[in-house]
Amino acid sequence: MSDVFQTHGAFSWCELQTDDDEKAKSFYSDVIGWETEAMEMAEGGTYTVLKAGGEPVGGILKRPPQMANLPQRWASYITVDDVDDRAKKAADAGARVLAPPFDIPGVGRIATLQDPMGALISFITYEKKD
Repeated sequence: MSDVFQTHGAFSWCELQTDDDEKAKSFYSDVIGWETEAMEMAEGGTYTVLKAGGEPVGGILKRPPQMANLPQRWASYITVDDVDDRAKKAADAGARVLAPPFDIPGVGRIATLQDPMGALISFITYEKKD
């Protein structure tokens, strides 16, 4: 696992959350040349891993129900040491928690916020891999 997945404060992932994942896969494969790899998610559905030069660089997924109140978007993830603690600190500092901390089995714990300037960002603490 790359160090960015365990380094607090590192931007570690980008993913497109969309209502039309098939159209998005086709568009970005054609325009950017990304390779795609389907990955079945534990809670059902398929996640598409995007690769550049054979290396994972991001993903595409159908917008999950807990994100239905958010626009279709590219989401940036920052690795944090404790999602719950950092989401609370962000809220105390003026952020709005749009998706409270929740678990994605096999991935980690995530929260999505709107910072005081209006920008959306997600915090993630990845599950430790043996």
